[in-house]
Amino acid sequence: MSALAGGMILAGCGDEGSSGTQAPATGGAGAGAGCAPAAGSQLVVLEDDKKLQNTDNVVPAINAKASKPELVAALDKVSAALDTTKLIALNKAVDVDRKTSKVAAEEFAAANSLTTGITKGQGGPITIGAANFPENQTLAELYSIALTAAGYQPKVQQIGNRELYEPALEKGEIQVVPEYAATLADFLNGKVNGANAAPISSPDLDKTMAGLKAAGDKVGLTFGTPSAAQDQNAFAVTKEFADKNGLTTLSDLATKCSGTATVLGGPPECPQRPKCQKGLEEVYSFKAGSFSSLDAGGPQTKTALTTGTISVGLVFSSDGALAAG
Repeated sequence: MSALAGGMILAGCGDEGSSGTQAPATGGAGAGAGCAPAAGSQLVVLEDDKKLQNTDNVVPAINAKASKPELVAALDKVSAALDTTKLIALNKAVDVDRKTSKVAAEEFAAANSLTTGITKGQGGPITIGAANFPENQTLAELYSIALTAAGYQPKVQQIGNRELYEPALEKGEIQVVPEYAATLADFLNGKVNGANAAPISSPDLDKTMAGLKAAGDKVGLTFGTPSAAQDQNAFAVTKEFADKNGLTTLSDLATKCSGTATVLGGPPECPQRPKCQKGLEEVYSFKAGSFSSLDAGGPQTKTALTTGTISVGLVFSSDGALAAG
């Protein structure tokens, strides 16, 4: 997400990355006048300068028994080709331009010479699981292209949410899934060490990956190299709002816009989530005047931003709506 700090980006919660909003916000009165919403057509993400969010980098998750050097190397080629800006463009191709995930992946692979230099191995059938949202399906198609070049016969199978596909990955019913480092680390940590286990994800990617690998070892999973692309919670405003109030970072938002007029929008669970309103309050000392219960980085939140109904909204850092132009 740092690649788009202060620029166009969206981040979210739930299945796509880290989670983190109901009940009106408190603390607006007495915190200042705040900043009223400002309508606009372009969204920008405020830089998370104090590292509230953890490192939800895209990473290949692999059934350990199916892992082979040529398979991992092919998946790592996908990781090397991706950053958040490119992931946003891929999502725009599907969500805005209405291309299929397969076509978007094929065009990306051609433009980025994805299969160049991939070594063929013994091959064999491989099932790539995809979660139930377009970004993950497009990533699965990229994995399919790379694995085909490595001599495999891959197929992409949409499995559903993590609670469904992760056990299938453990059992070897599917062999590969595009995953998100911090979210999967905490998911596996809860599964292995209990619901009350201390989080093992971190704003530091190396620490997150160390925790992820340790948890993966216990359930028969291994991982490729994480990409620079991230899909995690972010907070967006309109460009008009940012320009009017002189904002580029979340620290700016807290300092200049805490107060009565500021409306925070996001999913109903946001006020209680450590990566949403609760985190903004604890890490940045940000106080919204009120909270608007909407969706998790979806059309309700984006419409509320562009129409000037909310001041700042929770989004996904890789949302296609953030693509330049």
